[in-house]
Amino acid sequence: MSGLFGATSTTDEVLAGVDLKGKRVLVTGISAGLGVETARVLAAHGAQVTGTARDLAKARVATEVVRAGAADGGSLDIIELDLASLASVRACADALISDGRPFNVVIANAGVMAAPFGRTADGFETQFGTNHLGHFVLVNRIAPLVKSGGRVVIVASSGHRMAPFSLDDLNFESKTYEPWAAYAQSKTANILFAVELDRRLKERGIRATALHPGGIQTELDRHLDPDMIEGMITQINAALAAEGKPPFQWKTVPQGAATSVWAGFVAPADVVGGKYCENCHLSEVTDAEISPISEGVRTYAVDPETARALWAKSEDMVGERF
Repeated sequence: MSGLFGATSTTDEVLAGVDLKGKRVLVTGISAGLGVETARVLAAHGAQVTGTARDLAKARVATEVVRAGAADGGSLDIIELDLASLASVRACADALISDGRPFNVVIANAGVMAAPFGRTADGFETQFGTNHLGHFVLVNRIAPLVKSGGRVVIVASSGHRMAPFSLDDLNFESKTYEPWAAYAQSKTANILFAVELDRRLKERGIRATALHPGGIQTELDRHLDPDMIEGMITQINAALAAEGKPPFQWKTVPQGAATSVWAGFVAPADVVGGKYCENCHLSEVTDAEISPISEGVRTYAVDPETARALWAKSEDMVGERF
């Protein structure tokens, strides 16, 4: 089944014929983009979706399409979550634990990209604190709710390749802040989190995986200068033309969310567990020269020892042991 899909596959194509009735899924970040589409297709196939959002009013409007298309018992509930505040993360996790209903799949979808320098409510660099530490605490706190046979899917990015990863100065307290370097660091952390989480949960029959959704134009790029994006695409297309390849094409949102649902519900668990996926298949681990739009995950992003070290460092930063 895993070989049937590729870069242009959509969520509806990936889940064609898949019955999710009775399945419960948590999706973070359902107020725009990939989160809304992920929730939509899951509810349309019968899943009971719990979505998280920082702005509940915005999320309710954005997810009208989810409720309208829900079928076969599919539904959507929304719970407040601000990943940039550990108090909010813990309150959300406590509410879910108190509710007590188990999840079959957790999709850690929410995130920020190339944000200006800032700090979270707890003093962490914004992108690392939001993209990694917020999900680190949330997922670990609700891990008892994930059923055996379940999965945790973490949306990372090929952006992890834009800068090397180091456990030193994760908060940019001494080194010069660069938005893309901080984004790369946070996305590498997402992948490493999946590697170590998979190792820890495997005995319970739960697998974790990370993925790159592809290049999609969503609210995630709100911090980017349109002229800069256009310049990047021009450079990419020049390189592609030199190789005799067609120009770059943005993915649609349904194409971008396809790998999330593929990894969560279609791919064999033993295939994706502890691995990094893109374009609805496993990605190759490589340290060779690679273009911005080529496939491939860097060795440092899936290294088990680095993953264990990041886990310990993350526990120290958030003040909890999992």
